[in-house]
Amino acid sequence: MLAVDYGAGSGVQLHLFVPREDPLETMWSPPPPTLQASTDMFDAHSVKYTDDFLSTLTTIVAQCPDALIHTLPVSPQFPSLSKKFSANFAGSTTSAYLLPALHLARLIKTPYEIELIRKANAISSRAHEVIMRVLGKDAKGLILGQEEGVVMPDQWRIEKEAEAEAIFVASCRREGANHQAYLPICASAQRASTLHYCCNDREFAWGPFIPQQDAHDDLPHTNGANGVSKKIFIPQVLLLDAGCEWNNYASDITRTTPIGSGGKFTKEAREIYSLVLKMQNDSIAALKPGVHWDTIHLECHKTLVKRFLELKIFKGNEDEVLHSGISASFFPHGLGHSLGLDVHDVPSASKPDAKFNMTIPTESEQNPEFYRYLRLRLPLEAGMVLTVEPGVYFSPHLLAPVRSSPYVDHEVLARYESVGGVRIEDVLLITETGSENLTTVGKEVDWIEKVCSGRA
Repeated sequence: MLAVDYGAGSGVQLHLFVPREDPLETMWSPPPPTLQASTDMFDAHSVKYTDDFLSTLTTIVAQCPDALIHTLPVSPQFPSLSKKFSANFAGSTTSAYLLPALHLARLIKTPYEIELIRKANAISSRAHEVIMRVLGKDAKGLILGQEEGVVMPDQWRIEKEAEAEAIFVASCRREGANHQAYLPICASAQRASTLHYCCNDREFAWGPFIPQQDAHDDLPHTNGANGVSKKIFIPQVLLLDAGCEWNNYASDITRTTPIGSGGKFTKEAREIYSLVLKMQNDSIAALKPGVHWDTIHLECHKTLVKRFLELKIFKGNEDEVLHSGISASFFPHGLGHSLGLDVHDVPSASKPDAKFNMTIPTESEQNPEFYRYLRLRLPLEAGMVLTVEPGVYFSPHLLAPVRSSPYVDHEVLARYESVGGVRIEDVLLITETGSENLTTVGKEVDWIEKVCSGRA
């Protein structure tokens, strides 16, 4: 419980209330912090037990008998004020403003909050690189197999989605980040086309290795020791969307890496990855206060359309293809979202009701399907922390309605569908003049392939 009052002549005062220890509860769960521990932990004017709340509140309002008390909406976590207190209180109470004000305040981060988010992203960035390096070590045949008995960490392989998740989480916990900000998404092959694929329960695709026509010293990616293969990965991608928390503040990072072909992308996967990387790099370059998020999101669709025309996946006039809205079948989600205490922090403030959001650009009305799933629809402000996460997907579900589209060369499209999906996601801080990338793990094609092939 928390109470804030404006003491006469003393400014804002913050009063924190913690529950007393219950011996029966302590048998099952850790006890709540003591008054002293809470005093050391939190920057509060006073710390008391929850059973002192009403007496303290009564003392506060006695100084302002006609005060307006702001409360959170009544819920099991936030019960209403007692009837006894309300009967003797001459002022008013309302739950209409406090929660929206808290949500709005969370859009702009303090320097302290930014450092916590920076720490979470640093840990998660290293965990993403650990995944790539384990894949690269195996691709180079440096992990010696062991048929039975205890398998030590230096012998761990990533041959399943669950193993990628396990190593990522272990890397974060090893650095003191005990909680993930959300369920990790570890999607291989065509499962990467499912945006929030959290099953993480499939093996990577195995099969005969067929060298690519454009291969340059491509190698099989096997699970045998020193190149002695038992199985061979079919060339595919692994989309890993995962991030830890640090002191309750989130990170949110996605990397898409090659599996098979000795840790190199296939021709089609490389082309799609390069497109998504351009969408992201152009978006990051455009970040600065005053720019509307809708505008940057629209530029991603324009980049996608232009490149799909170059790849012959799309056909026709560039403007006509864009205004048809067909690119939403390949890039269906929003470009990113605000991030902080929650991984989506907080939609009610970052995406105001359209009836009251006077900031939306007029051009956004032309293709409403582009903006349907945006979680941020505001001009950017210094102090915002948000993700930039464009993606291109070949989802059977999303492609079904456009199978007969005159803007698609379906024969060319068929060559790319096995890619599944590519997403690249970083966390950005909006500064006074632009932005700062808080995500440190690499994402350039050459670097990704060197690491995933064991050459870096």
